[in-house]
Amino acid sequence: MSASNRDALRAALLYLLISLIWLQLSGHLLNSFFDSSLELLRWQLINGYAWAVLTAGLIFLTRARLFRFLEVDARLLDRADDRERLRQAAAVFDCTREGVLVTDKNGVIVHVNRAFIQITGYQSPEVLGQKPSVFKSGHHPLAFYQAMFTKLDNAGEWSGEIWNRRKCGEIYPQWQTIRVIHDDQGHVSHYVAVFSDISAIKDSEYELKHLAHHDPLTDLPNRLLFTDRAEQALASAQVHKRSCALLLVDLDHFKMINDSLGHTIGDQLLKAVAERLSTLFDPGVTLARLSGDEFAVLAESCPQLGHAPALAQRILDALKKSFEIEGHALFINASIGISLFPGDALNAEQLLRNADSALFKAKSTGRNGFALYTEELTAHAQQRVETAFELRRALEQDELRVYFQPVHDLKTCRLIGVETLVRWEHPQRGLVSPAEFIPIAERTGLIAEIDAWVMRQACQQMCEWQQAGVVLSFVAVNVSSRLFARRELYQQVAQVLQETGLEPAFLELEVTESAVMDDPEVALEQMHRLRELGVRLAIDDFGTGYSSLLRLKRLPVQKLKIDQGFVAGLPWDEDDAAIVRVIIALAQSMGMQVHAEGIEQVEQAGFLLEQGCDLGQGYWFGRPVPAEQLDWDRLLVIE
Repeated sequence: MSASNRDALRAALLYLLISLIWLQLSGHLLNSFFDSSLELLRWQLINGYAWAVLTAGLIFLTRARLFRFLEVDARLLDRADDRERLRQAAAVFDCTREGVLVTDKNGVIVHVNRAFIQITGYQSPEVLGQKPSVFKSGHHPLAFYQAMFTKLDNAGEWSGEIWNRRKCGEIYPQWQTIRVIHDDQGHVSHYVAVFSDISAIKDSEYELKHLAHHDPLTDLPNRLLFTDRAEQALASAQVHKRSCALLLVDLDHFKMINDSLGHTIGDQLLKAVAERLSTLFDPGVTLARLSGDEFAVLAESCPQLGHAPALAQRILDALKKSFEIEGHALFINASIGISLFPGDALNAEQLLRNADSALFKAKSTGRNGFALYTEELTAHAQQRVETAFELRRALEQDELRVYFQPVHDLKTCRLIGVETLVRWEHPQRGLVSPAEFIPIAERTGLIAEIDAWVMRQACQQMCEWQQAGVVLSFVAVNVSSRLFARRELYQQVAQVLQETGLEPAFLELEVTESAVMDDPEVALEQMHRLRELGVRLAIDDFGTGYSSLLRLKRLPVQKLKIDQGFVAGLPWDEDDAAIVRVIIALAQSMGMQVHAEGIEQVEQAGFLLEQGCDLGQGYWFGRPVPAEQLDWDRLLVIE
C-alpha cells in the first residue's frame, strides 16, 4: 500500500473515533439532566439536538471519506488484476509457436510476436506501420482475397490455407485464422491474425502422393499415374486431332537373372534399364514401370504411322549394350507390343489391353522384337480368356484325357515305350487340339497342374499294364518349364511313385532344352535329385534352344530327343541331315540314347536307322490314342 493510501486510512479512522466519542458524551448529558426543570430540560433537549445534528454530520463525513477510500482501493486492486492478466497474455502472445499479427482498423500492422519473426524472417521494425499485403506471394487471385474479406465482414472470422512470402523470397503455405476485434461501441478497432507454417505437412502430403503414384524402385510413374496420364493425353489428342502410341516393353527371360544372381542384382538391373530408357525420350513421352519387368511408354504425338515402330526399335537397340552391375556384365532383351490411338483404341484401358495383345504376339514370334496390334488380335485375346476359363473348369470336372503314342526301337522294330500326351474333351466342341490350349495353359500357369495330373495318370496306367502282363521299358511324361522350375518337383514325383506303386525306372521325364537352359544351376540340382529317385531323364526338342555343351555334359540325362522340325526334311534336306548327324554323334559320344520324333515316312525312319538313331516315334508308327486302343502286336519292318 502506498504512503498516500495509508494517510487516507488513518484520517478516516480518526473521524470515526471522534464521532463515537461525541455520541457517548451526548448520552451522558441527557441522563444527568433528566430530572431537572422543564425549562432546563427544554434547553438541554435543544442543546442535545444540536449535538445530535453535529454528531450525524461527523458520521456522514466519516462514512463518505471511508467509502471514497474503499472505492479507490478497489480500483487499485482491479488495476493490479488487469496488469497481471496483461502480463500473462503478453507471455502467451510472445511464447506461442503460432505467428500473431495485429493490425488497426485500417489494416496497419501495430504488433507482431516472436513466432512471427521466426516464421517470416521479418523483424518488428520492418513490418510495424506496414500492411499485410507486403507478404503476398502472388499465388492467389484477387477473388481469393475478396472472398476472405467478405467472410470477415459477415462472420467476423476467416480460417483457411494461404500462401505467403518470407523475407528471403521463399513462398510457403500457412494455415491462418483472422478475427475482427470491436470496441465498446461495437465499431471495428483491430484485426488479429494467427497463423502456423504448414510446409512440413505439405511436404509429407507430397511424399505420400509421390509414393502412391510412383514405383519405389525406379521412381518412374506406376500403373495408376500412367493410366491417368494416358487418359489425359488421349483427351487432348482427340481435341487437337493427334495420334498417340502406347508401347508395352517386357524384358525377356528376366526371371533367369533373379533366380541365378538374386533379387538384389535383379532390382539393380531394373533400375539400370529404367535409367537407360529414360535418356531415350523427348518431352511428350512418358515412361512408366507397370509391374515386375514390364515397362510402358506413352508417346503423346505420333504424326506418322512409322513413328511408333521406330521408337520401339530405338528401345531394342538401347538394350543391346551390356549392363555392368557388381562385376557382372548382364545382357537383356525385350519384347514390345504397340497399340495406336485412335486407330486401335479410343480409351486408355482399351489401349493398354490391345498393347498387351500385341506384346503376346511379339513373344510368340521369337521375342527380342516388336509387334503392332491388329483387330485380329482382339478376337484371339478374347478367345484366350475364354479358353483359360474353360480349361480351369476342365481340370475341375475331369474333362482332360491322356493319350499314348508308341515309341519303337528302330533296330528291332518293336514297341518298347509310350509317350503320354494330354487331350481335352470339351463337352460342346469335342476334342480340342493341344496346339490350341497348351500355349494358353503355359501363359496362365495352369500347365503345371496339368503336367502333375498327366504324370499321375501315366503312372497309374503303367501299373495297370504291368499287372496285365504288358512289357514296356518306360512311360514318358513331358514336364513343362513351369513345373520344372518348382523346387518341390522332386517331392511331387516321389509322392506319385509311392502312391501308384510304380518303380521309378519305368518313369521317364522329358524336359525341354529351353527349360534346362533358363536356369542351368537349378536344372542341374533338380535333375540330380530326380536321378537319385531312379527315374529316367530326357532332353526334349534338342537343337531348338541355346544349349551349352559344357553344361550339357554335366546333366545326368540318358536320352536326347531330336525335334521333329529337323526330321521333317529328311533325307533330302541337306541342312536337316547334317544337323541330325551331329546330334546323333554328340549323343553317342556322351553315352546317351537318341530318340527322333515326328517320323511320318519310311525314308525318314531308314535314314535315322542308318545314322545310328536308337528310338523313333511318329505317325508312321502310330498316332496318339487312348490306352485301350494301343495295338501291342503291331510290328513294322523297315526296308
